[in-house]
Amino acid sequence: MKNYEKELLPLLGEVEKPARYTGGEFNTPDMNKPDAFNFCICFPDVYEIGMSNLGISILYQILNSMPDMVCERCFAPWTDMERKLRENNLPLFSVERKIALKDFDAVGFSVQYEMLYSNILYMLDLAKIPFYAKDRGEEYPILIAGGPCTVNPEPFKKFFDIVEVGEGEYMLPELLEEIKRGKERGLSKTEILENCKKIEGIYVPSLHVKGEKVKKAMVRDFENAPDATRPLVPNIEIVHDRACLELYLGCGSGCRFCQAGFYNRGIRERSVSKLLKTATETIENTGFDEMSLSSLSTGDYSHIKELVEKLKIVADEKRIKLSLPSLRLSSFDGALAMNSRKSSLTFAPEAGSERLRDVINKNVTEEEILSALKEAFADGYTSVKLYFMLGLPTETDDDIRGIGVLAEKIRRTYFEIAHNKKLNVSVSCSVFIPKPVTPFQWCAQISMEEMERKQQLLRDTFKGMKGVSLSWHDATTSAVEGIFARGDERLNEVIEEAYLSGAKFDGWSECFNFDVWINALKKKGYTIGDFNKEFKENDELPWDVIDPCVDKSYLWREHEKGMRAERTRNCREGCNLCGIQKTTKCTICGGRK
Repeated sequence: MKNYEKELLPLLGEVEKPARYTGGEFNTPDMNKPDAFNFCICFPDVYEIGMSNLGISILYQILNSMPDMVCERCFAPWTDMERKLRENNLPLFSVERKIALKDFDAVGFSVQYEMLYSNILYMLDLAKIPFYAKDRGEEYPILIAGGPCTVNPEPFKKFFDIVEVGEGEYMLPELLEEIKRGKERGLSKTEILENCKKIEGIYVPSLHVKGEKVKKAMVRDFENAPDATRPLVPNIEIVHDRACLELYLGCGSGCRFCQAGFYNRGIRERSVSKLLKTATETIENTGFDEMSLSSLSTGDYSHIKELVEKLKIVADEKRIKLSLPSLRLSSFDGALAMNSRKSSLTFAPEAGSERLRDVINKNVTEEEILSALKEAFADGYTSVKLYFMLGLPTETDDDIRGIGVLAEKIRRTYFEIAHNKKLNVSVSCSVFIPKPVTPFQWCAQISMEEMERKQQLLRDTFKGMKGVSLSWHDATTSAVEGIFARGDERLNEVIEEAYLSGAKFDGWSECFNFDVWINALKKKGYTIGDFNKEFKENDELPWDVIDPCVDKSYLWREHEKGMRAERTRNCREGCNLCGIQKTTKCTICGGRK
């Protein structure tokens, strides 16, 4: 395998942020393993975003701890480095040993977000690897897709030999060992794929038989699952430049729009003692000055107060800051005890009226919102960030106006307590996108015209409101994300057409070109309306090939309850029998009714 370090060195002075490509980060493992299986994990976005991903860190540490495995990384090069690679006829290569992607035994892509799909082809193009699995012979590495977007792999499945469905901590090592054995035995790629298909969570598109279900792989014992206690310390500032402590998997809230909440069921917690050990080791191994407590709803962790109290002792001793992400309003009291700076809190009411919050099963009233914030303001907080969505099922214009009404009530609540002190209220509104494996997966996405009308109504509602900043997501980006969230295999060719017409880094506003996607759809004979439509109860859905271990019948019942604005209790209050209890036991209720 050729090393391209000599060719890289002259280019580093000609690109922005050369540290994106140099490697050599603190905690880089020893990769001098003769006869090892060589795997490269690719993140189809820039270094600063990929290095912020906890899943990548965990898999990287797991694989490099195996005696017969070497795992390297590759990120999407920014456009300045792209130009240099093309000008010098150089292939895309790994960060660590500067080896061309096409020379690895296997290459995996972490697909985190629909707007990264064009970057998969961007990286394959730079790597000089054919886009489609059917066009890649024995001389090319086996290509694997994993990550959250594999909940619906149909829009990109033709690019990959294998799609990993579910949680990869145990699945990926088992898969790579199987590929390694096959190569050592001299098996053909097809024979290797046939063996890989027998592993739980593995979808092989070329060998799939209609009607088969690919059952999601799950980490059943999270307490003893591997973690990233020795993550790489980046050479430049990254998006989330801190250590990360994952408290538990899953979520019990049951918000009907939330794909992660349903797809990652059930709840699997780690003990306080395990988390303290992990936190201490991670801090000692990295030198980070901040640690984020992370899970889908961090404040719901069963022992949050005990954990915070004990972590504060460690944090004070090590002189690090503890931080929490966005919180549910009913579970944020741990943050009050944890954050000594009293700067900003982040909440996601999601809807402006109690009726619509019941539709989406947010399970929070206006009284609870104001009461929680009153407590926070009294404790010294002077800033609050609020996240909402537009275009939710059954939404009316009054629901949208209710966002402004709620923001004004929050302002009044603050000034009743703080009087003349300045308050900052930041309101951000995204566009609702119906996602697979949620109760709203059958819903249509609103049209672009309706998105823009609702956004204008929102702007009018906030006009003249002092102390409140308003931001919203672009309608064009939301429309493209929507078609890829619920689309089918026809979109593989659309992605190829869009990439060849210039699409890449579509998650970056300065790079996204909506016309390219519209023209790609048109050239293939489609429109946005072909993919954002409503489904009926008994329709075959593109992602039905996947068994998420949550019953489709349960999701439909939740859909119907949503249309009636009926709530469902939090899973932590008792098992709702969604189907996951047949696969793994929730550490909260053990699957009990």
